[in-house]
Formats: sequence, C-alpha cells, structure tokens
Amino acid sequence: MLSLDYNNRFIHDILTERFQTANPSSIDQVVTDFDGVTFHISTPESKTKILISLYMKCFSELVNYGTLDLLNQIYGPYVHNPVENGYNFSIVIDLEQLPSTQEEREQLIISASLLKRNALAAPFHGAFAKQAELAEVVKKDPESTVLVNKKSVAENHMAIHYRDEEMIFLWPEHDRVTVVFSTRFLEEADRIFGKVFLQEFVDARRRPSIQTAPQVLFSYRDPPLEIRDVCGIQNEHDDTGFVTFVLFERHFTPQVREDCISHIQIFRNTLHYHIKASKAYMHQRMRKRVADFQKVLNRAKPDVEMERKTASGRSFMHA
Repeated sequence: MLSLDYNNRFIHDILTERFQTANPSSIDQVVTDFDGVTFHISTPESKTKILISLYMKCFSELVNYGTLDLLNQIYGPYVHNPVENGYNFSIVIDLEQLPSTQEEREQLIISASLLKRNALAAPFHGAFAKQAELAEVVKKDPESTVLVNKKSVAENHMAIHYRDEEMIFLWPEHDRVTVVFSTRFLEEADRIFGKVFLQEFVDARRRPSIQTAPQVLFSYRDPPLEIRDVCGIQNEHDDTGFVTFVLFERHFTPQVREDCISHIQIFRNTLHYHIKASKAYMHQRMRKRVADFQKVLNRAKPDVEMERKTASGRSFMHA
C-alpha cells in the first residue's frame, strides 16, 4: 500500500470491482499495509463470498482495550467465526446478499477498507470515555484535580507496541487526552530532517490562524516524565524520539472524534514519508548542482590544438 489514506485502497478497489461485476472470479491475495499489518483477501468457500482477514502485531494488546467489542459492533453480521488461521480478525462479505441501496454498498466498502483503522481506534475511544468520567469527578470535587490526574496516569495509561521498537502511549486526564509516539530514526539524516519537521509542528501554534490546533511537543531520547516510570520505558537506543500530542476536549467532540482518531493514527507514516520525500528532493537538487558544475568545468577546459595538413602536404595548427 503506497497511499497515506486511512483506509486500505487495495481492499477498497477490490470490493468496488467485485460489487459491480456479474461474474466474480476467485481471489487469493495477501496485502501488506503500514506498521507490519497484513490482510488476506480470499474466496475459500465460493467465488461470491469474500473473506477478509487482518493480522496486527499488537492485536493482543488491543483486545485488552476493547477492540473486539468495537469491531463486533461495527461489522456485526459480517464477522466471521472462526477466525482464519494465522490472523486476528476476519469478516466475510457475501456478494449475493449485499445491501439493497448503492449508498449502503459504498458504506460497506469503506467500512471493510477501514478494518485496520477501526481495530486501532478502540484505545482512543476508551481514553475519550475515561476523560469524560474524570471530568465529572473533578467537576464535583475541584480540589481533587491533581490527585485524580496523577492516579489516572498511573492506572489508565495504555501502551500499544504497534511496531518493532516503537510504541503509542495514551492516558486521559480530566481535561485532556495525551498521545505519545515513540519513533526511531535509523539514519543521521533522518534525525536531522525529523527534528526540523517536528519543530514546525511545535511552532505552528504560534500562528493566529491555527492556535486551536493540538499542542505538539518533541523530545529526543528522553521520554515524557509522565510515562518514564509508569510504563517502564527503557530507551535502549540513541535514535529514539518522542512526539507528544495534547488533545483537549474541543479536539474530540462527538462531531470530530472519528476524524481526530483517523488523523492521529497515520502521524508516524506521514512523518517518515515527508522525511523520505525531503531527502529525495535534496538528492535531486544536489545531482542537478553537480551536473551544472560539470558543465562549467567542461567549458573551462583549454582547447586542444590539432595538426592539420593541406592537399599539398603543408602542415598547420587548428584550434
């Protein structure tokens, strides 16, 4: 998958094509998504029943945060049991029993292509719900604010090992939900570009037009104090950075909550995409500059005199 969309475009395109054809063919495709996620799209029983299975490295952690309940709620009758061997969750779509309206069919296609996004959304929904509970507690007893927040960080933090050696941390407080990404920069150039890019996030809120955006903090090698001891982070690598998003209540109201979850999930992919794009642009500029210098050097070469002869045999030098 090459796109930075929230949904898997491969699944989206396959289902769109299958919903429109009168004579579907069999399929057996393994699709790799970002963050080591794998999909298996197949028709094991018949050509009209499409089985879509999901594998995520961190799925066992997500189950503890309510992912199964959320997925069963979203996909309902499409959930396939038992789950395909080697995968964490499966849904099956019968082409002979599709929704009657075109709008409902399009919604089913989008929902199926958002399988990974929905699986990773459960911890965010849980954090938002817990924040609402803490807000009610503090509203009744304002003097307990510090104690409530400190206890929440210790008891309600969630850690998701969604990539090798990289994690997502969430914890709610009475007026906010904090999300921390740990990300590794394997090359020195990546670290330099990453710092520049993330500093733009930090400085962006100084502009009057986007002061309502979430607060963004960046620390290199040192994790935030709130999770340094609570989550037992041991930063064994010198190339790890921590990006913190502070989401206030206005950022996850019921009207914008789903968009908030979708946007923040692909932050890591967006960051590294722009790092690679910046490196490619710099290399292109450097290659162009080298080519320009080469032309200058070629023009600066002295002309070589060549000996020529006339028809009569006389010699003369020709520049």
